[in-house]
Amino acid sequence: MPRFAANLGYLFTDRAPIERFGAAAAAGFRAVELQFPYDVAPSAVKVELERHGLTQLGINTPQCAEFGLAALPGRERDWQVAFKRALDYVVAIGGTAIHCMTGCVPVEQRPAAETVFIKNLSRAADAAAKENITLLIEPINPRDRPGYFLSHVEHAADIVTKIGAPNVRVQFDVYHVQIVGGDLIKRFEKYLPVVGHVQIAAVPSRGEPDEGEVNYSAVFEAIDRLGYAGWVGCEYKPRARTEHGLGWAKPYGLAPQGC
Repeated sequence: MPRFAANLGYLFTDRAPIERFGAAAAAGFRAVELQFPYDVAPSAVKVELERHGLTQLGINTPQCAEFGLAALPGRERDWQVAFKRALDYVVAIGGTAIHCMTGCVPVEQRPAAETVFIKNLSRAADAAAKENITLLIEPINPRDRPGYFLSHVEHAADIVTKIGAPNVRVQFDVYHVQIVGGDLIKRFEKYLPVVGHVQIAAVPSRGEPDEGEVNYSAVFEAIDRLGYAGWVGCEYKPRARTEHGLGWAKPYGLAPQGC
């Protein structure tokens, strides 16, 4: 049965960031992932995680105008600063992963960007391995993020293979993969050996995974059948209060309150 984690950048956003941990635990989640938590002191996050018995998963590298730095030619020093900030933060809160955001890259810079991305991630992987941290790279659909360097899961898997580090993996976001290429279950099966994390949302609305064009019952069955043992991050935009839309999760062992 899939294990679901609450993405606190999307869920429970009617509360202050520090209050979302308690709300997630009260709704039945046992793990959380963050996006850009840097305005909250790591010590405060650590207290909330321990208070509510939550497992902390990943965070993103810091937000910026380019939507990431890891693949931007000429910005290698900025990337190093951003990555160190992310690594220090995730270690301080006891997390397990960093989503390394690539940035948006013009078409003519793509060949150079790939070289930069591989070099940056290779160096970062060595530093992360010393702290037992996994680096995740995520294909993001061009409708939501035009120009983002990674948009296809095939490209991300190829990057992971070229780097060859055991702690560099693909973040398989079903929402993005469906928009870009579809054939979700076959793609998941093919690339499972390099998948480090899974995220979900309805397509095209990005709402709860109980509407739209993705048959999530079949996706969840495949996740189990194929032996994926990691967490599934709920990175969707609730239609109303998060608690009121969690009915979809009851068959999978989540015991939400107030729905």
